[in-house]
Amino acid sequence: MKVEKSASAIGAFISDFDIRVVADSEDVQKTLNTLLTEYGVLFFQEQPVSPQELLGFARCFGKVQDHPAYSTVNGVPEVQILESTKEAPNKIEHWHSDMSFRKKPPIITILHAQVIPASGGDTLWASTEAAYASLDEDMKLKLEGLSALHEFEHGFRESLSEPGGRKRLAEALAENPPVVHPVIKRHPISGKKSVYVNRLFTSKILGLDKEQSAILLENLFEKIMSDELTVRFSWKVNCIAMWDNRNTQHKPINDYFPEHRKMHRITLVE
Repeated sequence: MKVEKSASAIGAFISDFDIRVVADSEDVQKTLNTLLTEYGVLFFQEQPVSPQELLGFARCFGKVQDHPAYSTVNGVPEVQILESTKEAPNKIEHWHSDMSFRKKPPIITILHAQVIPASGGDTLWASTEAAYASLDEDMKLKLEGLSALHEFEHGFRESLSEPGGRKRLAEALAENPPVVHPVIKRHPISGKKSVYVNRLFTSKILGLDKEQSAILLENLFEKIMSDELTVRFSWKVNCIAMWDNRNTQHKPINDYFPEHRKMHRITLVE
């Protein structure tokens, strides 16, 4: 296994490695967990694995969590399908941590490229640990003890506004009421603190009026997406990205319409 840092604040490329060996080696599992905690996101090239093999790899790192809005692979319901076509283009464009609208959001997400456009379709990741570390001491003190509201409805508002959208997502809405998370979270393994608010799902900081909340959130969003805290990954078929939602955020770049992009995804909880 070869490990090469992909950007100064976040990310590493893993090469000379086959993810299918992970299930048979606790040592390799521990090594990857350590690397994931350190780098936030790991990129694996040339991994021509089946959905079943991807699932076997994923189960080494947590329990599979479903998603209320996405379809799944036939015969392997644990593997979600993220697909963008001319008829149904992707609508997720904002920075986010996956499913922060859940009381227990996924700790890890794994994405496996199936169909990639001829150009475009990259993904950005940002280190929320580095974002916290870059805050001045007064801001750190201000954020301690604050909590924020995260909402499924806020994140999927475009889909909900479509004709029939509320009916189609009625069950998901009912099963995912708004939840509250601390604005600052400490990583359970590294002990490092991260900023835990995101533009897609975080609607308000509690205890502040609407204007104060909006200003503070915008300042934090801008801090997280600072160029020096991010890494950009250009996909190829059979590439895998694996990231820790506790210390990163990500953003898809939707610059490939009307081309086709399809990913298999697995989200994991502790």
